[in-house]
Amino acid sequence: MGMNLTLSQRLSVAFCALLLVCCGASAWLQIRANIMREQEVVQGLSLGLARSIALDAQLMEMQAQSDDDHADPTAPPSDGLGPEAVRRLFGKLMRVNPSVEVYLLDLNGRIVGHAAPPGRLKRDHVDLVPIQRLLNKETLPIQGDDPRSEHGRKVFSAAVLRSGEQKVGYIYVILQSEEHDRLLARASASSVLRTTLLSMSVVAGLVLIAGLLAFRLITRPLRRLAATMRQIDTKAEQLVLPAPKAGGPRDEIAILEHSFADMGERINQQWQAMRQLDQDRREVVANISHDLRTPLGSLHGYLETLSLKDATLEAAERQRYLDIALAQSRKVGKLAQGLFELARLEHGAVQPELEPFSLSDLIQDVFQKFELQAAERQVRLMATLPHPAPMVRADLGMIERVLTNLFDNGIRHTPEGGTVEITVKPLAERKVEVSVADTGPGVPAAMRDSLFRRPVALRGEYRVGGLGLLTVNRILQLHGGGIELADVPGLGAVFRFTLDAA
Repeated sequence: MGMNLTLSQRLSVAFCALLLVCCGASAWLQIRANIMREQEVVQGLSLGLARSIALDAQLMEMQAQSDDDHADPTAPPSDGLGPEAVRRLFGKLMRVNPSVEVYLLDLNGRIVGHAAPPGRLKRDHVDLVPIQRLLNKETLPIQGDDPRSEHGRKVFSAAVLRSGEQKVGYIYVILQSEEHDRLLARASASSVLRTTLLSMSVVAGLVLIAGLLAFRLITRPLRRLAATMRQIDTKAEQLVLPAPKAGGPRDEIAILEHSFADMGERINQQWQAMRQLDQDRREVVANISHDLRTPLGSLHGYLETLSLKDATLEAAERQRYLDIALAQSRKVGKLAQGLFELARLEHGAVQPELEPFSLSDLIQDVFQKFELQAAERQVRLMATLPHPAPMVRADLGMIERVLTNLFDNGIRHTPEGGTVEITVKPLAERKVEVSVADTGPGVPAAMRDSLFRRPVALRGEYRVGGLGLLTVNRILQLHGGGIELADVPGLGAVFRFTLDAA
C-alpha cells in the first residue's frame, strides 16, 4: 500500500534520507581523513627508523660474519644473513617498540628474515614499488604490503641494506603493527568514534530541524494555494487571492501563486460574464417574445375577423383589415430578419470586407432613404462634414446598416420640429469620428447600462434599444471598435463611434 503523503511530508522524508546519507558519508570521510593524517604523521616521524636499523652495529657484524662463512661467492646474499640472529635482533627491536614489525628483504622483495610468530606470515614477498617511491621521497603517506595480511597495506619505513659498497637487500619496517591496530580499534570504539558520532548526531539534528522549518516556510504558499483551489468549485464567487506586489519575491512558488491569483481573477470575471450573458439571453428571449406578441396578436385578430365576417364586410373595410394585417406581418418579418442578422453577427458567420469609400456619399444615400419618413414626422436631417470629405476603410454594407439603424432610431424618438444630425470629424492616428445626435428626450439612466447588451422592451412612452443597437454594436466590434452613448447638453441621444481613415 503506497504512502498517502503531502508534498511537505514527502520533501521532509526525502530530506531526512539525504541527510542520513550525507552524515554517514561525512563520518566515513572524517574517519578516513583522520586515519590518513595519522599515517602521514607516523610515517613522517619514523622515516629514518629503517635506516637506523640497517646501520645497527650488531646487524652489520652478523652480516660480515655471514659473508666470511660463505665459500661460494656466487651464492645469493640472502643465504648468508643469519635468519636466527636476525629473528633475535628483530624480536628485541619489536619488544622495545611494539608498534612496529621489522622484516628483512632480499633485492627481489622476498622476505628472508622476520620475527613473526609461526603461522602469522601471510605472504613471502613484498612489492618493491612503494619502497622505491619512499626512497625517492614522494608525497606521504605511502602504503606498502603488509606481510601479515593477504591483501592489507600499511605505512612503512624502508632502507637499503648494504655490505660494503654492495646492495644486498632492504630493511622493511611496518609502522603500525597488529598490536597497534588492536589498541587503536579499542580506543576508537571507546572515545574517538563515539565523539565523532555524537558530534555528527548533534549537527544532523540541528540541520534536520532547520530543514523541516525551511520546508514548512517554503511550502506555505503551496498549502495556501491548495486550500484556495479546493474552494474554487464551491466558492467561485467569493474566491479571494492575494494580488502580486510590486518588487515582491519572484521565486517559482511566488510566481505560481501570483499566476494562479491572476487566473482566479480571470475565472471570476468570466464567471460573472457568463452569468451576465445568461441573464441577457433570458431577457432577449423575453423581450423578443414581447415584441412578437403584439403584432402576431393583431395579425391573428384581423385575419380571424376577415374569416368570420367575410360575407358581411364591405370592400373598403375588408381592404382596411388586410392593410393592417399586412403591416403587422411586415413588422414581424422585419423583427425576424433583424434577429437572424444579429445571430449571424454574434456567431461570426459574417466578416467585414474592408474597402475605401467616401463617407459623405454614404450619408447622402442614407438621407435619401429617410427623406420621406423625416418629412412625415416633420424632423430635419442635418450633416456636418469637414472639407474635403473624408475617406474611410470599412465594410460599406455594414456601415450603411449602422447609419440606417441610428437614423431610424433618431427619427422615431425625435418630436415634431426636431433635428437628427450626423457629424463627421477627423481624428489623430488616421481615425474618423462619427456621431449621430437627435433632439429627443434622450435615453433614461436606468437603460444606459444594458443599452448595447440586450434589447429593451417597451417602457412607458419611450422605446429604445431593440435589436437595432445590438446589431450596430456588433458590427462596429467586428471593425475593431464599438459605440458609445455620449452626454451632450441640449441634445437627446448622441451615439458616437470611430472608423479607420483610408
